[in-house]
Amino acid sequence: MKKLVIFDLDGTLLNTIADLGNACNYALRMMGFSEHALSTYNYMVGNGVRKLVERAEPDADPETIEKLLGIFREYYDEHCTDETVPYHGIPELLKELTERGVAIGVASNKYETAVKKIVKHYFPDIPFVALLGQTDERPTKPDPSIVFALLNKFPTPKREILYVGDSAVDMETARRACVDSVGVTWGFRPVSELRNAYADHIVNKPSEILRLVEEK
Repeated sequence: MKKLVIFDLDGTLLNTIADLGNACNYALRMMGFSEHALSTYNYMVGNGVRKLVERAEPDADPETIEKLLGIFREYYDEHCTDETVPYHGIPELLKELTERGVAIGVASNKYETAVKKIVKHYFPDIPFVALLGQTDERPTKPDPSIVFALLNKFPTPKREILYVGDSAVDMETARRACVDSVGVTWGFRPVSELRNAYADHIVNKPSEILRLVEEK
């Protein structure tokens, strides 16, 4: 049975904040709302794009949120790879894990069509066992349903799994799924958030994940 590493996407594998922020600002601008500095989006992302839009314009009614969401997705689908970049050391980590026979999956709160498009764009040669994102069929993280869905596709004993992410949402997802969590310090949230969320491990660079896999 292979070991399995499940990665969050935004803030973990890829720095997507500029493209997310630009898409949200575009939607806000088209609807006549004020835009936000890109740096403020670090604390708006993490719970899916609907929650992102709601946080960007908290006074908007449900109908307006739907319109903003539609504009956001149309723009983001066309511009999701404009400024997004892999974090330093991530391509090398994924290649090394693959060469060692470790299975790799993605479990993201980003809507699933975007997850698949972005991952295949930046990591075309990595044989992910599953690329899962937000769908209407299951709740968003920290509900662990997405982890269980991934395990349905690639059954793995929980003792052989690491779940890697950059936020309290990810650490809580891992805890609810009863798998070991790894918090990364290069993402969108401060290390204090990871500690307060009781991350099982905290790493400062991608290569440190290899040691944790070896210890599994």
